[in-house]
Amino acid sequence: MFISALTPFIFLNVHGLKQIGIKKAKKLHVISYALIIGVVLSVLLFWLGIALYGNTYENWYEYIGKSYNIPEGISGEERKILFAIMAITGMTFSPIGEELYFRGIVHGSFASSFGDKKASVIDSLAFALTHLSHFGLVFIHSKWDFYLVPSIIWVMSMFLISILFFQMKRLAESIWGAVLCHSGFNLGMIYCIFYLIL
Repeated sequence: MFISALTPFIFLNVHGLKQIGIKKAKKLHVISYALIIGVVLSVLLFWLGIALYGNTYENWYEYIGKSYNIPEGISGEERKILFAIMAITGMTFSPIGEELYFRGIVHGSFASSFGDKKASVIDSLAFALTHLSHFGLVFIHSKWDFYLVPSIIWVMSMFLISILFFQMKRLAESIWGAVLCHSGFNLGMIYCIFYLIL
């Protein structure tokens, strides 16, 4: 994530940085809506997983939560501390790194040739396929498995959410709209994993 976040600053000049949206947001109200929208979408994706797969590893949040290694029998206070640590890192590193890379560099590379709409489809496809690393090919009980239908749902969800991140960037007239929406999504996901998964 650190390298992804640095990439624009290494390869672009000030004009290039502004072109990909690294500038002050012109519509600050969009930034706060973006954060809330991200949280809401994350919780909706949680409930979709529960409705389709319950508390099985075919539910993307259940499997991702397994990677958090939350100790069984953790006290309420310890859970709050661990949640705060995970939420702060989850709301900072991947949203900044991924948005500067996908909605910044990747989108900007294709927008000049294909326009914003097609570039958004391209960067969203790249983002969604990258997130197969979080859920898709899974390692459970010392063996690898692939859940085809849940993986398709997960990738399609990541694609649609990525399109929304771009819309937040467009509405805020700054990449920070996408970053805040992504931060909200991660906050919602971490909350669901810590407090809603039984």
